[in-house]
Amino acid sequence: MNARRHFIVPDGQVKDGVPNNHWRWAGEYCAEKKPDVIVNIGDFADMPSLSSYDKGKKAFEGRRYAKDIKAAREAMDLFLAPIRREQQRLKKLKKAWNPRMILTLGNHEDRITRAINDDPKLEGLIGIKDLPYEDWEVFDYLLPVVVDGIAYCHFFTSGVMGRPVASARALTTKKHCSCVMGHVQRKEIDIQYTGDGKRITSIFAGAFYQHDEDYLNPQGNQHWRGCWMLHLNNNVPGEYDELPINMEYFRHKYGPK
Repeated sequence: MNARRHFIVPDGQVKDGVPNNHWRWAGEYCAEKKPDVIVNIGDFADMPSLSSYDKGKKAFEGRRYAKDIKAAREAMDLFLAPIRREQQRLKKLKKAWNPRMILTLGNHEDRITRAINDDPKLEGLIGIKDLPYEDWEVFDYLLPVVVDGIAYCHFFTSGVMGRPVASARALTTKKHCSCVMGHVQRKEIDIQYTGDGKRITSIFAGAFYQHDEDYLNPQGNQHWRGCWMLHLNNNVPGEYDELPINMEYFRHKYGPK
C-alpha cells in the first residue's frame, strides 16, 4: 500500500487586484501528484471589504463585498480546474481519484460572521455560503479536524485568553500531537518524540500568495510562500515527513515558459 499523502494550502488571502495564477499552478501539482487529502487551512478569501481595521480610512474606499466574492471564486476555479480535468480523464479510463477536500475557516472568512453579529440586518444578505467552498468539507473557524492522526486548524489557541500558539515548538508541546496551522506567514517546523518513540511534528505553514501586504513592512513581506505535501507513515497515525514546495518551484514547473 502506498503511503497516504496530504497536500496543504496555507493562507491565500485572495482579493481583487492581486495575482491569482499561482492557484492554477497548485491545481496542476495536485492533478499530477494525486494526494489522498487536500487541506485548505483557511484565509483563502481575504474579505477586505469587511475589515474592521480599515473602516473610515482612505484604503477602505471602493471596497465591495461582491468584488471579494468574485475574486475568491475566480481563484478557486483556477485551482479546481486541473483537478476536475484530471478526474474526468481518469473516469474515461475507468479509474478514479477523489481526494478528501477539507477547508478550515480562518479569521478573514470569519469577518462575514462578525459583520452579521455586529449588524443583524445583514443576516440573509451575506453569509459564508457566498464563498466558493461548495466542493469542500468546511469546518468552523477554530474547530480543529483530525485526519490520519494529524490535527488541522487555521490556528490553535493557548491559555485562558485563547490567543494563537506562538511557535511550532509551543504547538507540539501544548497539543501533544502532530498539528498543522496557518494564520502566521512564517514557515516553522518542530519535531518531538513521545516516551514510546513516536514522532510528532508541528508546522506553521506560511502563506500562499504572490502579492505583498500593506500591513507588513518590507522585511515582513519577505516571508516564505508555498504549499506542503505530507508523506504519512501508514503504520503510525500522526507520523509524516514534510515536503515544502515553494512558490518559485510552482512558477518554474507550471508557469509561463
